[in-house]
Amino acid sequence: MDNKRYGHFDDAHREYVITDPQTPWPWINYLGNEDFFSLISNTAGGYSFYKDAKFRRITRYRYNDVPMDNNGRYFYIKDGDTVWNPGWKPCRTPLDSYECRHGMNYTRITGSKLGVVASVLFFVPLHTAAEVQMLSLENDSNEVKRLKIFSFEEWCLWNAATDMENFQRNFSTGEVEIEQQTSTIYHKTEYRERRNHYAFYHVNTPIQGFDTDRESFVGLYNEYSAPQVVVEGKPRNSVAHGWSPVASHYIEVELKPGEKRDLIFLLGYVENEQDKKWECKKVINKEKAHALMDRFATRGQVDKAFAELKAYWDQLLDIFVVDSGNDKLDRMVNIWNQYQCMVTFCMSRSASFFESGIGRGMGFRDSNQDLVGFVHQIPERARQRIIDIASTQFPDGGCYHQYQPLTKRGNNDIGGGFNDDPCWLIFGTVAYIKETGDFSILDEPVPFDNVPGSEVSLLEHLKVSFNHVINNLGPHRLPLIGRADWNDCLNLNCFSWNPDESFQTTENKSEGSKAESLMIAGLFVVTGRDYVSLCRHLGHNNEADRAQKAVDDMVEAVEKHGWDGKWYLRAYDYFGHKIGSDENEEGKIFIESQGWCTMAAIGKEKGYPEMALDSVKERMECEHGIVLNNPAFTTYHVEMGEISSYPEGYKENAGIFCHNNPWVIIGETVAGRGDDAWRHYTKILPSYVEEKYQTLHKVEPYVNCQMVAGKDAARPGEGKNSWLTGTAAWMWYTVSEYILGIQPDYEGLRIDPCLPSTAKEYTVKRRFRGALYHIHVVNPDGHQKGVKHISLDGKTVSGNLVPWSEGEHQVEVVM
Repeated sequence: MDNKRYGHFDDAHREYVITDPQTPWPWINYLGNEDFFSLISNTAGGYSFYKDAKFRRITRYRYNDVPMDNNGRYFYIKDGDTVWNPGWKPCRTPLDSYECRHGMNYTRITGSKLGVVASVLFFVPLHTAAEVQMLSLENDSNEVKRLKIFSFEEWCLWNAATDMENFQRNFSTGEVEIEQQTSTIYHKTEYRERRNHYAFYHVNTPIQGFDTDRESFVGLYNEYSAPQVVVEGKPRNSVAHGWSPVASHYIEVELKPGEKRDLIFLLGYVENEQDKKWECKKVINKEKAHALMDRFATRGQVDKAFAELKAYWDQLLDIFVVDSGNDKLDRMVNIWNQYQCMVTFCMSRSASFFESGIGRGMGFRDSNQDLVGFVHQIPERARQRIIDIASTQFPDGGCYHQYQPLTKRGNNDIGGGFNDDPCWLIFGTVAYIKETGDFSILDEPVPFDNVPGSEVSLLEHLKVSFNHVINNLGPHRLPLIGRADWNDCLNLNCFSWNPDESFQTTENKSEGSKAESLMIAGLFVVTGRDYVSLCRHLGHNNEADRAQKAVDDMVEAVEKHGWDGKWYLRAYDYFGHKIGSDENEEGKIFIESQGWCTMAAIGKEKGYPEMALDSVKERMECEHGIVLNNPAFTTYHVEMGEISSYPEGYKENAGIFCHNNPWVIIGETVAGRGDDAWRHYTKILPSYVEEKYQTLHKVEPYVNCQMVAGKDAARPGEGKNSWLTGTAAWMWYTVSEYILGIQPDYEGLRIDPCLPSTAKEYTVKRRFRGALYHIHVVNPDGHQKGVKHISLDGKTVSGNLVPWSEGEHQVEVVM
C-alpha cells in the first residue's frame, strides 16, 4: 500500500499543513461564515459566491475537468523567462518549496522559486462581502528581482446552472468597467436590467495594465498554464464586451535583496438600492465598493481583520474543550470536528468539490441534523435556522425536502414525500432547547409553506410532525416510507426502467403501497420520546399521554413485525415483502434500522439490541468502518430503486456511509459497550484515518467524508463526497454526548459517559448557558458505562444530572 504523506496536523495553530501540491484529490477549505463564502483548494482553485452558489455565483469553477481543479484565484509571477504560481497550479512549474496551511476560515499558500518567496493569505473578514487575498513577496536572493505579476479571476455572476448551458445568451452579455485610478475591475453583466448587484476585483497599488476579456488574456487555444499575455509579459488592456469576462491586474514589482512587499487584492460583492444603481448613465454606483476598498487598503487593516477572525474562532472553540491525553481525539473534538460542523451549517449539502451548488438547496432533514453540531456555538443562528426549516412544512406535517437559501422557500423541483423528514424537526428543536433553555421558540409563529396568514406556533409544528408519522402507517402499523426515508436511494415506490427518470422523485407505483420503513420506526421512537418529554416539561400531560401511547404502539409493532431473529428488518416493500432479512439473497442486513432501533433500545428486555449489534460486527464491520448493507446488491432490483444501481461497495450499495456509522456507535453506548463504540468511532475518525491512509483515502484527511468505499469495492477505504455531510454533526453528537457523555438537558448537564476500558481519565471544559463547568472524569477500574459518584463544587449530586446555575463550577465524576 502507498503510504506517502502529503501533510500533517499543526494543533498549536489549528491548521492542517499540506507539503505536496499534488494531493490525491484537491484538499479544500472554506472561507466565510455568514453571507459571503469561498471554496479554496490547496492550489488556490475554487470559487466564491454570495449566499447562494446557484444564483449569486461570483467566479467560475469547472467541475469534472481535466486537469482536475481548474479555475481559481491565480497569481502568475514572471521572473525573466520563468513563470510560476505560489500554489503550483495552473502553471505547474516545479517549485523550490511549497506549503499550504488550511486554518479556521482562512488559507495561506506559500511557494518559492529562484530566490523569490510568494505567500498568499486568503480569508473573508467578519461581516464583509469580500475575500481578501494578501500577496506577500520577498526577495530571498542576492540580486535585484524585477517581477511581472498578473492576477487572474474569471467572472460568473449569473445563474450558475445556465452558465453551463445557455451559451447563446452568455456569450453576448459580458460587461465590465475598469477604474484604472483605483486599480479596480468591475463585473456588471446583466446589471443594466434586473440585477442590482455587481462584483469587483481590486488591488491596493497602481497597476501598469489590465485584461478583462478571457480570449485576449489566455488565447483561444492556450490553457491557463500558459496564458498568452503572461508568456508575452505584457497586458493587452482588453475590455470584455460580450464573450467571457475575466479580471487580471498587471503589476511590475522591483525587489532589492531582502526586500519585502505586500499587495492586497480584494474580491468583493455589492448590492445597490434600485434607485441608486447608477452614478451616471451606464456608470455603476461604486460608493459601497470604494468603502470596502478603504477598509482593507493597508497591511495594518488586513492584520486587524485577520486577528478579529482568529479571535472569533478562539471564542467558538472555547465552548467545549476536552483534554484526554490522546492528541488524535483532542484535535478532532476541539478543532476539526467543530469546524466542519460550522461549515455544514453554512452550506448544508450545497457547495463542495462534489456538489456544484446548483442542484441542491438546504435540506430539511440535513439542516435539522446539522443543528446538533453547531447549536452550542451559535445558538441565535440555530434558532433562526429552525424557524426557516419549519416554515417549509405543510399543514399535514409533511414538508419540502429542500429549500433555497436565498429565498428560504421550498424547492418545488424536489417536492416532499420523504417520510422521515417530519421527525427531524422534533430532533433539532429539542436539541436547541436543551442547549439554550429557550422555550420561547415554541411560541414563535411559523407559517406553513411560507404562506402569510397560516402561522401557528412552532410547538404546533412539532405536533403535526409527530402526527404525520402515525397518520401514515402501513399494514404492519409501521411508518410508510413515502418516496424514501433517510436513505434517499431506497425507492420502494419508484419501479423505474427509464434512465431519464429520477429515482427519488418518481413514483410509478404508490397507490396501495405497503412499503414501510423500520428506520423511520426507530427514529420515531427516539424523537417521539423526546416529544413526550418536552410535553411533560411544559405541563401538557394529555398530549404527552397521547404521544406516549403512539410510541408504545410503535415499539410493539417493531418487536412483532420488525425483528428478523438476529437483527432488525430494514423495510417492507411495495408488495409487503421483507427487505433486510436473512430470507433475502442480497441485502440481508442494513445499518440504518440497526442504528435507530438500538438507539431506541427496542426489545431490550429480550436482548434484541445486543444481538443486532453483534450481527453488525459479524456481517458489516470491516477495516474502514461499517458498510451500509450486506451482502451487496449485484443486480438491479427494480422494486428497490437506486440503491441497487450502484456498483458493489459504493455509496448506498454496501459503501461505508460514514453518516450512519455513528447511529450504531450510539447504539453501542446505549447498550453500555464502550470498547465496541470506540473501535467503530476511530475507524472513521479523520485523525486515525490520515495516520494510515492518506493516499488510499484520497479526500481531505482533516474532515469526515460522506462515503468510504466498502469491502466489496475495487479500492476499499477510498473516500468520496467530503466536507458537506451529516457525518460531521453525528460524529460530534456521538463523541460529546455519548462517549464523553456531556449531555445538555432541560435543567442542566447530564453526565453519562460510555468509554473504552482503556480510558482512565479526561477533563472537559464546557460553557453552558453562560456558566462554565470544569468536568473531571476518572475511571480507575476501566468501566465502560455507569457513573458511580458525581460532586458539584464539592457537594454530592444525586443521580447524574448536574443542575445549571450561573458562575464557574468544578464537577468531579467517578465511573
